[in-house]
Amino acid sequence: MNLSQPLQIKIKKLTTQNCLHPKLRQLSLSWKTRILLWLFSTATHAARRKDGTVNRRLLNFIQFRVPPSSKPINRVKTYDVVVDPTRNLWFRVFVPTQHSSDDLPLIVFFHGGAFVYFAPDVKVYDDMCRRMARKLAVVVVSVDYRLAPEYRYPVQHNDCFDVMKFLDDEENKLKWLPENVNISSCFLAGDSAGGNIAHHVAQRACESSFRQLKVIGLVAIQPFFGGEERTNSEKELEGGPVLSLERTYWYWNAFMPMGEGYTRDHPIINVSGPKAVDISQMDFPATIVVMTGFDALVDWQKRYYEWLNKSGKEAYLVEYLNMCHGFYVFPELPESEQLLSEVKDFTHKVIEKL
Repeated sequence: MNLSQPLQIKIKKLTTQNCLHPKLRQLSLSWKTRILLWLFSTATHAARRKDGTVNRRLLNFIQFRVPPSSKPINRVKTYDVVVDPTRNLWFRVFVPTQHSSDDLPLIVFFHGGAFVYFAPDVKVYDDMCRRMARKLAVVVVSVDYRLAPEYRYPVQHNDCFDVMKFLDDEENKLKWLPENVNISSCFLAGDSAGGNIAHHVAQRACESSFRQLKVIGLVAIQPFFGGEERTNSEKELEGGPVLSLERTYWYWNAFMPMGEGYTRDHPIINVSGPKAVDISQMDFPATIVVMTGFDALVDWQKRYYEWLNKSGKEAYLVEYLNMCHGFYVFPELPESEQLLSEVKDFTHKVIEKL
């Protein structure tokens, strides 16, 4: 496909409000969703220790684990595949059963959680990937990468890229993926920290020679980017839901190697900043960037989208003004369902251009 000309779609705003200042907008959340967000924020805050470590036992109270299901649940069956037992690297496969005879695209999904929390078998992400597989008619591979601060950069990105190499192997593909999946139509997707990983894995894929697997699209849902500068959205939304400046700084400190002199302008964090990798000559995949009005990271995400355009890449932007970070894991929200429709339209658009 020709990526020489950047494309843009109209920003979708599922609200009639259009206030100029984010703090003047009202979050469009039910009381149930607000309570769940409060519980998550409280638990993750309490799990962060002053010495920079994490209380994993405490996190288990909010990270409900679900086993794989060979019997379809909501028309999707799942199973787990071990890539490397020595580092507990594995992934969960989500196969929609109502599309058994079709040639299905592959989505490799990287979960969020600030590089510190969650896994593919945690219920919120098992549910999310199950919905994605069913509604988009795709096979989803959800990667369990090792977490910070026990494992620091570049472990997470290396784990995820190693899964890509594993899937590109013919023997592994035949053994572990359904026959009707087409890995030459592969999309990378991730939310928050997973969006960061998805970008960098896509970049590495451009520089690699896969035999069968071909990355044709990237879905970056509220990607976790940052930098040394304190942006307007970080200032205005300080103390907001889910993420705050203090929390993001803690997560970056937990993620980056200790004693190496790294700053937040490192290109793994500030992808479009002063040390950004030049992707203008790469066959970088078409990308959809999802943002919300109540996300402290929104300015970094806007810069990322603008940087993709300046680099001559095909980029799409979708913004939900009255949502906060992590809204997509709540299926009761209309915006959560709308996001899946947007991603489905995006995948179809990219595939049609091949």
